[in-house]
Amino acid sequence: MVCLTIFLTMAELTPVQDFYKDKTVFITGASGFMGKVLLEKLLYSCVALKEIIIIIRPKRGKTPETRLDEMFKLPIFQRIKEERPHVLKKVTIYQGDVTFESLGLSGENLKYIVDKTNIVFHLAATLKLEGNLKDAIDMNLSGTRRTLNLAKEMKNLEAFVHVSTAFCNCDQEVMYEKIYDFPHRPEDLMRLAEWMDVKTLDAITPDLLKPHPNTYTYSKRLAELLVRDHYDRLPVIIARPSIVTPAFQEPLPGWVDNMNGPTGVLIGAGKGVIRSMLCNGELKSEIIPVDTAVNAMALLPFYFNKIEEKPAQMPVFNITIPEAKKRTWQWIMDKGKAFGMEYPFEIGLWYPDGNITTNKFYHWICVILFMWLPAALIDCLLFVFGQRRFMIRVQKRIAIGLEVLQFFTTRAWDFKSNNFRELEKSLDPEDRKIFRINIDDVDDEQYLLSGILGGRQYVMKEPLCTLPRARTQLKFMFALDRLCKTLIFAWFLYWLSLKSGILSFLKDILEY
Repeated sequence: MVCLTIFLTMAELTPVQDFYKDKTVFITGASGFMGKVLLEKLLYSCVALKEIIIIIRPKRGKTPETRLDEMFKLPIFQRIKEERPHVLKKVTIYQGDVTFESLGLSGENLKYIVDKTNIVFHLAATLKLEGNLKDAIDMNLSGTRRTLNLAKEMKNLEAFVHVSTAFCNCDQEVMYEKIYDFPHRPEDLMRLAEWMDVKTLDAITPDLLKPHPNTYTYSKRLAELLVRDHYDRLPVIIARPSIVTPAFQEPLPGWVDNMNGPTGVLIGAGKGVIRSMLCNGELKSEIIPVDTAVNAMALLPFYFNKIEEKPAQMPVFNITIPEAKKRTWQWIMDKGKAFGMEYPFEIGLWYPDGNITTNKFYHWICVILFMWLPAALIDCLLFVFGQRRFMIRVQKRIAIGLEVLQFFTTRAWDFKSNNFRELEKSLDPEDRKIFRINIDDVDDEQYLLSGILGGRQYVMKEPLCTLPRARTQLKFMFALDRLCKTLIFAWFLYWLSLKSGILSFLKDILEY
């Protein structure tokens, strides 16, 4: 029966599926958020491909094989296990790391990848926006150079998809699908990072980054220049997704496995940890569901090889949603707060009643009173009872994360995505369904709700069966919040009347 199913599937391949037939795909960064979704998508929707090779490094005492086994146990691979379990055998794993020359590969493993690979997806990167420049260059820039060097040895390479970010050219008022020059040469920065120690490099980092807000966008911009310089020798393509958010549809609605970007803000606000954020609520958000971004990436090799004449300029794709679908940050926060009340998280620090503002003075009053002060009080109580303190450390991490994110939520962005829009036009009706990149008919409220529930289930590990208990906890937090605010307000009135003499005046009147 399985053989018959496979045969029928092969006979009914769509043009995109037929392109991937008998192809070997090599993926870096397959253990990351987008990497896992890409791996699952190719296995599920391109069953005729020959093999997917991934490299994973050992981590926390776990071998690459153990990490892959654990990855296959995640909910996102459940539909494959139920419908097409045989395709999991098409995954070949090698121990590797883009921070090593030849990606840490050698001998037969290296030869096999060089001889067999047809398509490369380079996703490996450090996403720590606040990380130091040395690590960002080593992973995002030098790691790209090492992957390109490996690609130059591949005998049957048809496409090399480099995943960048739509925000790497943040000094431009309008960001077109092209490579923007920059005064710094990638080779110079890689040499600088090799011989200069972290402390010295950190000292000059602020001057190097300008006008970029962080090491991530800076290193990604330099990596694009490096990729462009290989266009005459390699079939390179650049994909630039905007802020990647939980899945809309595949492999599971709301799937997410990290607290980056808006997901972290909604979780932090829902837990009562984040009480204020600098954000211009009138500006439109720049987000893209992970499955939409991954579908677009999977289509790029097909699209590139369908072009009869190689373009003079390297193809670049800004993977962003249409202007009409962009919601304001205020809409996201208001709807997110409403859904957070209806589907609350468990055991929050405080009642989730935060806000967004563009007033820095008001913001810092809220941060000090409702974020830092409670954290200090909780740590004091933990110290008194002999427990490990952690809240100040958590607030420091939140402060760093918010500072980085606020650069993107207080500015207007204008991306031109004509190439991305053309991508769908090249597909037949069936491929448009399988590799869906048009989200015009998506219910935005339903998508936001699925993202919040996804963060609750997949990131915080809080199953939906705990909602009744969480709602009871929320009611208690509400009562506690109102009691504390009433007592604080009463104390303030008492202090004010005492200092102003009103209290004495009232006493005299009563005695009289």
